[in-house]
Amino acid sequence: MATPITDMQPNVAINTDDRALFRLMQLSSASLPVGGYSFSQGLEYAIDCGWLKKQAEVHEWLEMQILHAVAYVDLPALKLLMAAAKQADWQEVKRLNDLVLACRETKELRLTDTAMGEALVRLLNSLGVEQPFAHGRGSAPEAVSFISLFAIAAAHWDINYPSAALGFAWSWLENQVAAATKLVPLGQTQAQVLIGDLQPILSQALNIAEQVDEEQVGAGLPALAIASALHEQQYSRLFRS
Repeated sequence: MATPITDMQPNVAINTDDRALFRLMQLSSASLPVGGYSFSQGLEYAIDCGWLKKQAEVHEWLEMQILHAVAYVDLPALKLLMAAAKQADWQEVKRLNDLVLACRETKELRLTDTAMGEALVRLLNSLGVEQPFAHGRGSAPEAVSFISLFAIAAAHWDINYPSAALGFAWSWLENQVAAATKLVPLGQTQAQVLIGDLQPILSQALNIAEQVDEEQVGAGLPALAIASALHEQQYSRLFRS
C-alpha cells in the first residue's frame, strides 16, 4: 500500500554554510523588493466571492495549492533550473523558463510570475549575478519566471537545492498568508497559527517534489484557475469603465 501523503516525513538533508545561509535568508525574505506580498494568485477573488470566509477555509485553499501546484510545478522546476544554472547552460535555463510559464493557467497568474521575475532580474543585475535574460537599457524585456531567477541566484550563491526549495516554499507561504491577513481579514494571531499549521504541508510538498521529474511537471487546480480568470476579468472591466 502506498504511504498516504499525510504520513510523509521530510527526508531531505538541508546543509549550508554561513554565507550561503545568509544569502538564502536574503533571497527568501519578505523584504526582497519583488512585490510577492502584492499578488494574491486567485486568493483575492476567492475571498471576494465568498468561497473563503474564515481561517480553516484559507488553510484548505493554501494546502491544495502547496500539494498540487507548488509541489508539482514550482519546486521540481526549481531543481531543474538550479542544475542548469550551475552549468551555466543558459539555453536550458530558457527552455525550462518557458515550461514554467506554460504551466501558469491564466494571464493573471503568468503576469504575477513575470512581474516578480522582472523585479528579481533587476536586483540580480545590480548585485552582479550573471543571468541570461535581456533586461536593461535599450533591451526588450523577456518573459521570465520568478522561479528561474530564484534558481539562478541560489546556484550563484552556492545554496543547495533542499535549502533553496525550503526557502522558496517558505517565502510563497508567507506571502500568501500576508495577503489573506489583509483580505479575509485575519488577525495577526490567526495568521501565525495558519503559518504554523501549514508548515508540515510544506514538508510534504518538498518530499513530493523530490519524486517529480520533468515529464510530470504540471498542475490542474480548476478553482484556482477560475478564480484567477474571473479576477482578471473583474479588473479589466474596472479599467474600461
